[in-house]
Amino acid sequence: MEQTLVILKPSAIHRALVGKIIDRFQKKGLVITGMKMMQLDEKILREHYAHLVEKPFFPSLLESMMAAPVIVMCLEGKDCVEVVRMMTGATNGRKALPGTIRGDYSMSGQENIVHASDSIENGQIELARFFKPEEIFKYTPSDLRFFYAPDEI
Repeated sequence: MEQTLVILKPSAIHRALVGKIIDRFQKKGLVITGMKMMQLDEKILREHYAHLVEKPFFPSLLESMMAAPVIVMCLEGKDCVEVVRMMTGATNGRKALPGTIRGDYSMSGQENIVHASDSIENGQIELARFFKPEEIFKYTPSDLRFFYAPDEI
């Protein structure tokens, strides 16, 4: 099964959307194999958003991502990266389709509620950035067979 990183951003924390968002991932059939709350600092954000450091909006992004703690999660499931990206919707909340997390809860490109890894490779890199190996657990939920056919597990 694939794994991916999801970050519930300060905008999700401040707006009390954490439970609703986690519920959507779990109802879809994704398994939370790691989860913690943490306060991000400039060092980890410069590493995580290295591709954006030179952009003029980067200082605003830093301020936004340090405005409150975040919740980082490792989600696991078949085609997990693709499924989570579809569920989160377009980066700019105004362009995200209704029914997606950003489409339902965001009107911004920056205050867009959630980060989701964009590839399997980046998911692994990002998970290693936010989690120690012992913070991600391997287990099989008892109801997994009701989400997947036997040949999909």
